[in-house]
Amino acid sequence: MMARRQHAVKSLKRELELTPAGHAFTDLVIQTLRLHRLLIAAGNSMAKPSGQTEARWQVMDVIDHGPATVAEISRVFGLARQSVQRTADALVREGLAGYEENPRHRRAKLIRLTPKGVSVLRTIQVAQREWADALGAELGERDLQLATDVLERVRRALAQQPSH
Repeated sequence: MMARRQHAVKSLKRELELTPAGHAFTDLVIQTLRLHRLLIAAGNSMAKPSGQTEARWQVMDVIDHGPATVAEISRVFGLARQSVQRTADALVREGLAGYEENPRHRRAKLIRLTPKGVSVLRTIQVAQREWADALGAELGERDLQLATDVLERVRRALAQQPSH
């Protein structure tokens, strides 16, 4: 009985072992998740002096390029429309953005930055530029471009995978 259990455990363990490539991919995922947490914290730190959050900053940055619907903003980030709607509503309440009629759709309003919103966004962008320039100089443009290329390949491969 004991020998059969040990065999089953060893068999299961072999079944769960990763290939070297699978191990490398798992390490990349773990490092990416750690990096994501640090980037969110850094974004919140840069946005906080302007009374904003990283999430609000992201929405403001999208509509800085022109008005967009909440659904369009949601698709940019791959987020639920409802969470972007809450953020957009908060920006409107604070006078940083406003809703306007959408000539392409009766019900889906466009959200646009107000002059106050543009001013707040520019303040955050100055802080981000200083931060990015300093880290970019420390890490090196070549290595950062290589990392960007690899992450883009990973993103494309994941996008082609069936949902689990």
